[in-house]
Amino acid sequence: MNVAVALRRALADQAKKYADAQAIPHSLSYGESPAVCFSPFESDTRHGNFLNQSYKAIKGHPEWRKRLAKVHTLGKRSFPVKESGRWMELDTCASSDALLMNVFCYPGVLREGRILALLGAELDMSPKFGYKARVPLLNGRFDRTEVDMRLGNLLIEAKLTENGFQNAPITILEAYRDFSDVFDGRQLPRARDRYVSYQLLRNVLAAYALGCSFCVLIDARRTDLSDAWYAVMKCVRPVELRTKLRICTWQEVAQVATPTLRKFLAAKYGISPACNFF
Repeated sequence: MNVAVALRRALADQAKKYADAQAIPHSLSYGESPAVCFSPFESDTRHGNFLNQSYKAIKGHPEWRKRLAKVHTLGKRSFPVKESGRWMELDTCASSDALLMNVFCYPGVLREGRILALLGAELDMSPKFGYKARVPLLNGRFDRTEVDMRLGNLLIEAKLTENGFQNAPITILEAYRDFSDVFDGRQLPRARDRYVSYQLLRNVLAAYALGCSFCVLIDARRTDLSDAWYAVMKCVRPVELRTKLRICTWQEVAQVATPTLRKFLAAKYGISPACNFF
């Protein structure tokens, strides 16, 4: 079975058990592998897809709160009719953005420091979600690359059940100003006339242009994503940049998280310090 599909099913099963145990209203999306969909409670002080403390912090931060309003592009086609408005991207149990915000918006995480130390991030830096990196192009313009999170001088790409890092035509990547300085294009993985792992390539370019580090944050059960990342890293030319590239798993995050956050990750996502592989 495809590991992304297997993890999607496992997360849906775990989320369903969590919702039933906590008496949280929820719906199932359509398809052979339905996802569990949550939405805010009527009071809007709680949301089934978020830890209560994290959701309160998100609601109280104007920039973070904007992420909650991002409409799910497949909402009308893939999810049942919602009585109160439209489905949002952060409503589904498989949303990597929701998981990212559950962790990094949790009160005390940025001060306590163990998760930041794990990632090599600076203390007391406020996370910027959906960060516009503005990676320079050869024509003097900038692209529209959006990095999942910037934390000080660390850029993070978070993944969960996504199929991969997307592919893009060779011409698109070679239009970046620093492409030939950063990558050995002859060694990069290709699929015919396309470079594989486009998201990783442009995020590495963003880190290079901004003088930042870059970390890929994945589930330990997604060995396909870690293989894709290592295939890209070995093609990075500058040694200094290579030392700023890393990978981390949600399971490692759980290992150093506070007890409340660790319990939530295990109950809702099946993410625990023990690394399990499909």
